[in-house]
Amino acid sequence: MSGRRCAAKSGRRPPFLLTLVHTSAALLAALSLAITFWTGLDERGTALAFGVLVTVGELSRWTGGQVRVAAPLGAAGALSYALLGAEAGEPTRHGVTQVVTVVLAAALLGCVPHIARGQRGTLDHLARRVLTVAFAAVCFQPLYNQGMSRRWDGPAYALLLLTLLALTALCDAVLAAALAHSRTRWPFGPLLRDELRALLGIGSAVCATGAVMALAVAVVGLWALPVFSLPLLLTQMSFRRYAAVRATYRQTIASLARATEIAGYTPAGHARRVAALGQAVGRDLGLTEPELTVLEYAALMHDIGQLSLVDPVPAGATAGLPAQEQRRIALLGGAVVRQTGVNPQVAMVVERQADPWREQPVAARVVRAVNAYEEKTRDAGPGGPLTALEELRLATAEEYAPEVVEALARVLSRDCLTLPLAG
Repeated sequence: MSGRRCAAKSGRRPPFLLTLVHTSAALLAALSLAITFWTGLDERGTALAFGVLVTVGELSRWTGGQVRVAAPLGAAGALSYALLGAEAGEPTRHGVTQVVTVVLAAALLGCVPHIARGQRGTLDHLARRVLTVAFAAVCFQPLYNQGMSRRWDGPAYALLLLTLLALTALCDAVLAAALAHSRTRWPFGPLLRDELRALLGIGSAVCATGAVMALAVAVVGLWALPVFSLPLLLTQMSFRRYAAVRATYRQTIASLARATEIAGYTPAGHARRVAALGQAVGRDLGLTEPELTVLEYAALMHDIGQLSLVDPVPAGATAGLPAQEQRRIALLGGAVVRQTGVNPQVAMVVERQADPWREQPVAARVVRAVNAYEEKTRDAGPGGPLTALEELRLATAEEYAPEVVEALARVLSRDCLTLPLAG
């Protein structure tokens, strides 16, 4: 019976918010395409130039790892077209629907290779692109066409563009957080906070480049597009290198964590399972991205202190050891982690995972509870997850933080992991 409930849950309809965003983007795109086909394209050379820019940006879209802005050049080009009021001193005539049509067509063309490779998230990416560009165009184009923005000269006009870009970036952050919340059921607040924090990085470069492109094209024409695209491309390359360094760093930590498995001190995959489940619990508790990174690294290396033991702990299960022995292993692990040059916060979490939960930082509380859960469910049969979770709840007075155990229960319930696999 429980297995059928889990299957029904996994095959349920998409969340309402996800459907609403995708439907709104699709309706807006269809309406814009219909109006543009009926009225025709204005200033085809300008539309083609910005379309090529957006296409190139989408073709160079970031495909490695999780990033906030996957195609910064495409985003900057789309926003600059939405906020374009003049070209080489001559007022433009394109409207909101043409902006959406050109950006959508260019984005679809640039996404073809990514779709062919089976890359996920393309539909969400296109929905965000259509809605945010439409938002910027709706805010700017009517004002410009009515002559209001042309009465603003110099710094006032640039300030207007930056204000509209900031509002558009905020709109995009809300959309991104809403889509992630709908797909993962992680809390919306922390997701939105992380999106807003990311605006200080590559997001600010996208907004600045979009404003500069719109201003430059208004003065010198379309020759400004390749000139001002180059800095953003270099910035994107720098971010890719940084992401590659972080990926290598994580792989090194994961390799160190496997030392206990290779030596036979812990079961295969134990550290990876604790890290994955621990991150999910941390997200449910609202931890920030830097805190989640520390939590992941500490979870991967939480058993490394067992390498200093003469006699291995049976099956590597430290949760059942006396408190003093748990603390000794944790301190040994912290000392090993400090020797690796990893972030000192990671070593601190490893050292304090066996302390009384009221004295632990949140990451250490999560590692302690998730490690115990994983050990208790190991080889326990279909009813193991429920039994393990009940044991953790009964021990919240002394050993495990109640809020962490409840967050663990919520994560397991969402993923159907507390239910037996067969009825």
